[in-house]
Amino acid sequence: MENKRLLSIDIFRGLTVILMTIVNNPGDWGHIYAPLEHAEWHGYTLTDLVFPSFLFIVGISTVLSKPSEDQLWKIFKRALRIFLLGLSLSFFSKIHAGDFTLVVRLLAMAAATVAFLGDYSLKKQFWVAVGAFVFMIVLCFSGLTDFEHVRIPGVLQRIAVVYLLVGLLHFYASLRIQIVVFIASLVGYWALMHFVEVPGIGAANLEVNKNLAAWLDNYLLEGHLWASSKTWDPEGILSTLPAVATGLAGLFAGRYLQGSAKASVLFAAGAIALVAGTIWGWYFPINKALWTSSYVLVAAGWDLLLLAILQATIRSDHYWKPVLIFGMNPMLVFFFSGIIPRVLGMIKIGEDGLTSWIYSQGIEPLFADKINASLAGALIYVVIWAGILAFFDSRKRYYKV
Repeated sequence: MENKRLLSIDIFRGLTVILMTIVNNPGDWGHIYAPLEHAEWHGYTLTDLVFPSFLFIVGISTVLSKPSEDQLWKIFKRALRIFLLGLSLSFFSKIHAGDFTLVVRLLAMAAATVAFLGDYSLKKQFWVAVGAFVFMIVLCFSGLTDFEHVRIPGVLQRIAVVYLLVGLLHFYASLRIQIVVFIASLVGYWALMHFVEVPGIGAANLEVNKNLAAWLDNYLLEGHLWASSKTWDPEGILSTLPAVATGLAGLFAGRYLQGSAKASVLFAAGAIALVAGTIWGWYFPINKALWTSSYVLVAAGWDLLLLAILQATIRSDHYWKPVLIFGMNPMLVFFFSGIIPRVLGMIKIGEDGLTSWIYSQGIEPLFADKINASLAGALIYVVIWAGILAFFDSRKRYYKV
């Protein structure tokens, strides 16, 4: 039962990483199937379910981790290292060194890899992370031109904060308190977004760039937000509150999986969450960018349904190895998927970066439909990663923070 439970979770994680890799690396950003794009604002697509699935898995994994005397050190160390991996990606394109820019950027990422994915003593990992965190934040606010617009929030950064809070709640708070925090974060966020006036704007609203979450992001982190908006961030400060509820949903699922878990119960819980989130969405629209409370419930519902199906159907890993290798090295894929395309984009063939040139010359001409060509480019990237991960798996090399 234990192996089956762990297997289904690893497959769940692997499927999530594969989907993330596909949606983040199309051959052509101008031609993408609708389910592989984010919803423009309200509503959701398959792509919008990827990020909450990671946070859901964070909650499950927190339950499965074994407590130790150094648990508090481990929680803070891991949260800092995840945060810093994300912040390192934000720094990548901000590093400039004339003709040596690419070399310096690669050296900086190599240093980040060793520092934040390296395996050395716990206390050294912690203090290296603390020192690096202080150094990077100082650079962000130093006034230096290169770093004045480094994005501080981000996907890994949100995962880090959610892991920190969920980890502390799991190891140092009762189930009753966890449930109270879960409900309070959802209801409290709904109340803030619906009833608190937005300074300088007026009545509470859910409009792009005019809502309370956007105002708080811009007020506290002006100049250090998502480049596509510059004035708000989809992984911003206030919306992290309901994101913690997503992690707690995974925590509750993990607690249930520790016992004699039944797929039927997981399925029922998923259906209830999905219906509840959909109904709440009529009043508090489902919105990934705002991470609305209805979105939390809908995403958790789909996660529970998938987990239930895996629990009910998975018997062995015989046919799942290509998926499992993604689930066993997720941080390696996430971090380097953020670096590799940028590096290849800096290697120019004519006016195109290497990736664009390979796609335009070697992949796109093979397809009459540009959307299919774009999807093929993403799938080829997944296959390349499968080969890399198979290599590491054959040598039992798994990188964790």
